[in-house]
Amino acid sequence: MHCLRRLSLTEFKGRKLVKLLQGDICDEDFLQQCCQSVDVVIHSAAIIDPMGKISTETLIAINVTGTENLLEACVQNDVRYFIFTSSVEVVGPNTSGDPIVNGHEDLVYVGKLRSPYGQSKRLAEERVLKANGRALKSGGILITCSLRPMYIYGEGSQFLEMHLVQAISNGNVFHRLSRKEALVNPVYVGNVAWAHVQAARAMKDPDKAKKIAGNFYYISDDTPHISYSDINHELGKELGLGVEPRLTLPFNLLYYAAFLLEVLRFLLKPFVRYVPPFTRHLVLLLNTSFTFSYKKAQRDMGYKPHYSWEESKQLTTTWMASVMANQKEQLRKSKSN
Repeated sequence: MHCLRRLSLTEFKGRKLVKLLQGDICDEDFLQQCCQSVDVVIHSAAIIDPMGKISTETLIAINVTGTENLLEACVQNDVRYFIFTSSVEVVGPNTSGDPIVNGHEDLVYVGKLRSPYGQSKRLAEERVLKANGRALKSGGILITCSLRPMYIYGEGSQFLEMHLVQAISNGNVFHRLSRKEALVNPVYVGNVAWAHVQAARAMKDPDKAKKIAGNFYYISDDTPHISYSDINHELGKELGLGVEPRLTLPFNLLYYAAFLLEVLRFLLKPFVRYVPPFTRHLVLLLNTSFTFSYKKAQRDMGYKPHYSWEESKQLTTTWMASVMANQKEQLRKSKSN
């Protein structure tokens, strides 16, 4: 966990001094230190695990208990505003793979979540929104909100980099992991960051704070609605990257294969920790249409994407080119040794 803290600025003639503290979200003393002389906390620390590689206990300890610890530190240190970085996975897809198209905050989507990661983020979000209105130690109340970004792409994306490395090993062709018709609306990382800035500004406006307090917001932008595999291709095609035309197996067979792998994990659990290469949740996640509007965030907090689709694409593609160059250089060196 990193905590960025702005200190007194008057003596620095307009320059902003940022202090970096690095520690553990489960360390309550460290969190108390982070929250001293702070008025806004943006809580983005979490384990992101759509693959099911991390134990449920670890996910709960970091994503849920860590959030509870940070909320308590805010109360004890009179932090007035708390913004939680949630995830679209707190909603679904559910175990039936029911789609959502242009969803909104008032939409009721029922069904069970199979993803331990999504469950942990949902529990953490519940804690955050429930904490809205808590009395602070020295008076006043805590104002909280939660932002639910779509799948985030852009510079530094570990998932995009993973797919890119796999594509290079596959002859510069991305693996087809999602059906073309399974549309999602990815969001550029710069616009997600901008949404947090807009939320922090809006919370300090008494009229806007009344609307925002205790609520969640979907954060998307103007990136085209597209499948997970095709966004990879759209971002990489200028670099000569292609994408496989179809899934390796028909969807129903992929889902059944994931079920068998999960059965194998259950059978091996007493003897060894086995992590399947994919799960039913991941198959559904990648192959279910799941899109949401950012209109409520625009209406309540004034959020509008800071980066256009064209800018987001260009910035991401430029970063991908540097990753490709580094990866190919590493491959060249490994072959020469």
